[in-house]
Amino acid sequence: MRRPLGVSLISFFYFFGAILLLFTSVFYDANADAIGIAERFGVPNAPEQLVRILVAGLSLVMVYGYRNLKQWGFWLMIIYSILFGMVSLTLATTYTAQPFIGNMIWSIIVLTYSIYVKEAFFQQNA
Repeated sequence: MRRPLGVSLISFFYFFGAILLLFTSVFYDANADAIGIAERFGVPNAPEQLVRILVAGLSLVMVYGYRNLKQWGFWLMIIYSILFGMVSLTLATTYTAQPFIGNMIWSIIVLTYSIYVKEAFFQQNA
């Protein structure tokens, strides 16, 4: 089966985001007023650069499986979308900042679309 266009687009966005996270982990400014990735994922005492590298690494593995229509890539994307959506929802109610609402909406879109094209991930290759 051909890869659905939405899977390719979602994969590109997550790949681009992972590369940006890796880049910003090198140039991270600890004195910035912004909320870091570590705090967003509920581990404010963890080193920010390490959390960025771990999230980027997980994203790259997830994107590889998702883009290649692997079942484990599908499930990682579902779990990641639910987790990131919940984190964004919690932060949106706490900080009332637009990026968190946008992240939550993106997570819902990815989750909905992934479930919609689920059969592409579960077909047996003959």
